[in-house]
Amino acid sequence: MTRNLTMPDGHLAGPARVGIGGPVGSGKTALIEALIPIFISRGVEIAVVTNDLVTKEDARRLQSGGLIDPERVVAVEAGACPHTVIREDPTLNIAAADDLEARFPALDLILIESGGDNLASTFSLDLVDWWMFVIDVGQGDDIPRKRGPGIMLCDFLVVNKLYIAPYVFVDAADILSEARDVRAGKPVIGCRCKGASIEGVPEIADAIIRNVLFRQVAA
Repeated sequence: MTRNLTMPDGHLAGPARVGIGGPVGSGKTALIEALIPIFISRGVEIAVVTNDLVTKEDARRLQSGGLIDPERVVAVEAGACPHTVIREDPTLNIAAADDLEARFPALDLILIESGGDNLASTFSLDLVDWWMFVIDVGQGDDIPRKRGPGIMLCDFLVVNKLYIAPYVFVDAADILSEARDVRAGKPVIGCRCKGASIEGVPEIADAIIRNVLFRQVAA
């Protein structure tokens, strides 16, 4: 069973739900922090569910950052490896997203961030309509070649922290090329979420708006 994203008339059946997974430290929370102001500026009503083992650290970071109403950020404590509540038994996340939808009826989009996991992390399609997987160049240039399920199955692969490539002896162009090769044409984007010059984040927002919210992206 998968979530029914649209009604018969083509309108969204409630807010779209987008998953963001990836290894520990790959920059998932930083990506969300960079995406929030872009979505707000484009009139997208947004909320966030974060997952972690036994803490609410990522939720607290987003709640205290001043980017979004703290009430729109909910934490799920998995109590086990985070992939269990985004794949094997997503009911905790489904309940958290349902609660946000009930409290904020105008929501367009709920981002569901998995706690840091390995390359095998994938999302249940009972939980999300579309999902991204985030890796970073600091983890090594062989990550795409390992062809983990997260890399191969996600709707959109994000290669983050391009700016540190020279410092970890990684060729950014090569890792992006390999990622595109192993994914056989499925979308891949390079990304920089922090600093004065972000890169790739507006294009990620565009992809979500176009592929999940089914809105035309302005030229």
